[in-house]
Amino acid sequence: MKKKHLLRDIAQSLAVLAGRDFGEKSELTNANAYQWDGQSQNLLAVDKVNYVDLSLLLGIESQKATLLANTEQFTRGFGANNALLWGAKGMGKSSIVKAIHADIISRSDSEDGFERLVLVEIHREDIQTLPALMRKLNDLEAKFLVYCDDLSFDKEEMDYKALKSVLDGGLEGRPANVLFYATSNRRHLMPRDMVENETRAAIHSNEAIDEKVSLSDRFGLWLGFHNCNQDTYLEMIRHYCAHYGISVESEELRSDAIEWAATRGARSGRVAIQFVRQLAGKKGQSLS
Repeated sequence: MKKKHLLRDIAQSLAVLAGRDFGEKSELTNANAYQWDGQSQNLLAVDKVNYVDLSLLLGIESQKATLLANTEQFTRGFGANNALLWGAKGMGKSSIVKAIHADIISRSDSEDGFERLVLVEIHREDIQTLPALMRKLNDLEAKFLVYCDDLSFDKEEMDYKALKSVLDGGLEGRPANVLFYATSNRRHLMPRDMVENETRAAIHSNEAIDEKVSLSDRFGLWLGFHNCNQDTYLEMIRHYCAHYGISVESEELRSDAIEWAATRGARSGRVAIQFVRQLAGKKGQSLS
């Protein structure tokens, strides 16, 4: 019996690596968000998504407006692009995806034309099973926003081919009910030395660059996120304090916030909310 189970597990693993749909047909629950399990090739419902309100994401107004418009177009059944959100750490790349999804869900009952929008997270290590996920979603009645956080590839990895086939359309093409968003600290999804080596070493450099280095060009929409200045950083903190009802003197808040950023060597939305958590804890408050 153990041998039978072992052979079954081996067969399932090979099917996953080959990108075939080995699991049972998935069915949606009432949940608006799911995680993709590449091992079993099933959608796992997420009952409560960890997100912040869209209005709390400051310093990225242009990115918010562009990505929100793109997502609304998709939800209404209009043309929309896959998007790559790249740049500085802690500036809201993953937060903006979840916040926009939550914003649209909150308005779906009151605004005409919105189809059901479901968020599906695929982890970086499961990216090779992306084609199988697309096939599964193609059979379901909803619009799907598939996103992968912190996506990048190293020199010897070949998983990017699965992503390339989805972004380029491949033989099957991306399903009409699926949009793909990815976040990355790397603009080209590859290490900088790999970009330089591919350019110098390739006999046919255009072909080599097109195959690996320019993977990001397959995204129709690029949004860059950059470290914020001190004024924006302080405005983020004041906005968070007002939202969570944290009362503190203006000069005290300013000096403490600047010191907090200096000890971390960065100013970003992530550093701002970390400071606000620490401040709330000192005052015996929670961020609920």
